Amino acid sequence: MLLSMMWSACNLVPTPERIIETVVVEKTVETIVEKVVEKVVNKTPEPVNEGLKTLVVCQSEEPDTLYPYGESTLAARHIQQAVYDGPIDHRSYAYQPVILEKLPSLEDGDAIINAVTVQAGDIVVNDAGEPVELTEGMMVRPFGCRSSECAVEFEGPPMEMDQMFVTFKLIGDLKWSDGAYLTVDDSIYAFELAADPSTPVNKFTIDRTASYEAVDDRTAIWIGLPGYIDKTYFTNFWPPLPRHLWQEQLGYGAADLLEAEEANRMPLGWGPFIIKEWVPGDHITVEKNPLYHRAAEGLPYVDNVIFRFVADPNSALAQLISGECDILTPDVLPADLTPLLLKLEQENVIKLASTPNTMWEHVNFGISSAPGYKRPDFFGDVRMRQAFAYCLDRQVVVDTVLYGRSSVLNSYFPSAHPYYAADLAEYPYDPKKGQALLEEMGWVDANADGVREAKGIADIPDGTRLEFTWLSFSDVLRLQYTQIWQQNLADCGFMVNLENVPVGQYFANGPDGPLFGRRFDVASFASSVEPSCERYLSSAIPSADNAWSGDNVSGFADAGFDAACKRVLSALPGTADYLEGHREAQRIFAEQLPALPLFSHYTLAAVRLEVEGFVLDATEDSAMWNIEMFDTR
Repeated sequence: MLLSMMWSACNLVPTPERIIETVVVEKTVETIVEKVVEKVVNKTPEPVNEGLKTLVVCQSEEPDTLYPYGESTLAARHIQQAVYDGPIDHRSYAYQPVILEKLPSLEDGDAIINAVTVQAGDIVVNDAGEPVELTEGMMVRPFGCRSSECAVEFEGPPMEMDQMFVTFKLIGDLKWSDGAYLTVDDSIYAFELAADPSTPVNKFTIDRTASYEAVDDRTAIWIGLPGYIDKTYFTNFWPPLPRHLWQEQLGYGAADLLEAEEANRMPLGWGPFIIKEWVPGDHITVEKNPLYHRAAEGLPYVDNVIFRFVADPNSALAQLISGECDILTPDVLPADLTPLLLKLEQENVIKLASTPNTMWEHVNFGISSAPGYKRPDFFGDVRMRQAFAYCLDRQVVVDTVLYGRSSVLNSYFPSAHPYYAADLAEYPYDPKKGQALLEEMGWVDANADGVREAKGIADIPDGTRLEFTWLSFSDVLRLQYTQIWQQNLADCGFMVNLENVPVGQYFANGPDGPLFGRRFDVASFASSVEPSCERYLSSAIPSADNAWSGDNVSGFADAGFDAACKRVLSALPGTADYLEGHREAQRIFAEQLPALPLFSHYTLAAVRLEVEGFVLDATEDSAMWNIEMFDTR
């Protein structure tokens, strides 16, 4: 009935002035009750130039500024993707050059690590990773040393340390949209602005930079401080900013640019589009840049893009159906609208774009709890963790709760990640295997009450019930999947009690917080793909010794895993040690299961049927990352 009402309402719209607005009255897990009403508003139609292609992107917020060193928000990044292009994209878990000839690499020789002689008084990066003045007694890493295990105490005489040199080269014939040539000096200018104390940006890499200079109009060299080995050295090219306009013509200093309209409201770029107008509270319009470096390819495909600000998701969806929006960005679509969006897609009213993103859900086992948290040692035996995994139907949650938009994981890396290890132990839903492991350990259901009891298990009294608590925090997603898996585990003889606590309490620091205080049986939550293996190092177990600061809440400790992960941490991307270390760490993780990977979270956007070229990417946070490829039939 809902679909027919919305479809009929759409067919009744005679002019652009009539908008169909969806008002949500009630939503539950099982049903969605919608009320569709019509609302007539008086608005001035946007002028249409015959023969020009225009797309309307509806996003949830209006940016405060478009200045790259202003407040960074997703709302701003959507529009910045239209004005700037790169210089480096981060797609599918890998970095891609956009206006650079290539990404520098140690293998190709445009990144090198030299031995440099340092002496007392020089600025270096010490063993703790901090930039400091070199003094006697300080722990530093000599040339070739990449971990604390080989750090030495500086005794006074000059010594050699690592120093990284990285060369970047721009592609040719790049121009700002005002016609001025774009050179690496514009990147040097961006670095100078970022380094200025009045510019409110993270100074981590800047503080560890010895120099960043132009060799010629297209070539720049970044040099790190002695002792600083940057794993993402190939990204140390600062996105260019227009020195010729902001500094040389307008005379702005770094502090001035925080307020200047030319930087905040109408920034100059080199990308596929130029800012045409900004109507506060309503929209920003960008138009095709004829000087775009890919213009010869016919890009961008559309002439204008209007970014409209629509805070209410139901209004945004109504505008998509009525044709006032062509694209709804993920930030305007809450998860509880997904069932309705799927129905509209099935009825061929709209198209959906989705991708698994960089957040992965996992359940952690209380392998080594904090002192004082008393319970039977259920999870010290890896077979118990494996039995738990076999008894969990993860695919049914992906298919139902996540609407098939994600996938079951076997590692903390998704299978699309370049460092994913393909030969991992896997745990498909197989209750019989899970039950066999429990029987093998000595967990039996002697009284046939459906819950297993211990029999002949070391350090666990006979008759102890296989009963524990699954802890999480209160939200719809976790309420849904824990209820499904509670029944799965019951079918194998587990008695699982569910407890959901407020998110602030759940993630509170140890020792009081249940998660970081290591006071739980099993606990589930989401983490980012990066950092990866270091999250499960034995040195990362939160405890009083490290002020409860580690992320290894399971208390997992394995010498082989530590060695493999440290191999990663002491190597650089692209090297054999880095790749093999990642793969070996995953193999041990999959066998030992300090945590069971559940599924990737996903990102969802909606577009009109006429829109082409719109693709979401797992690691690009803005849905506009390839805006130059957008088209409309």
